[in-house]
Amino acid sequence: MEESKLKNESNADGVNQVSSTGTRNPQKQKRVIVDFPGWMLESLDKEANRVGVTRQSIIKLWLAERLAGETKSFKEKRKVNIGNG
Repeated sequence: MEESKLKNESNADGVNQVSSTGTRNPQKQKRVIVDFPGWMLESLDKEANRVGVTRQSIIKLWLAERLAGETKSFKEKRKVNIGNG
């Protein structure tokens, strides 16, 4: 994804809220605490600086992309299983 597109598609926290149906789903934010090894934080900070967003934003973006891919993959597998059933 282009850096400018990344910034334009991001909300204040860096990631649009998207439901599994692909529509925006504004929900109340919930706080979580995650421990990361130092090398991972250094890599996250380097990428966040390169793109021009915060560490939190890059984490949210990458998680959102992964979850969207997992949802797509699940739906594709389900179609195959239903078709073979």
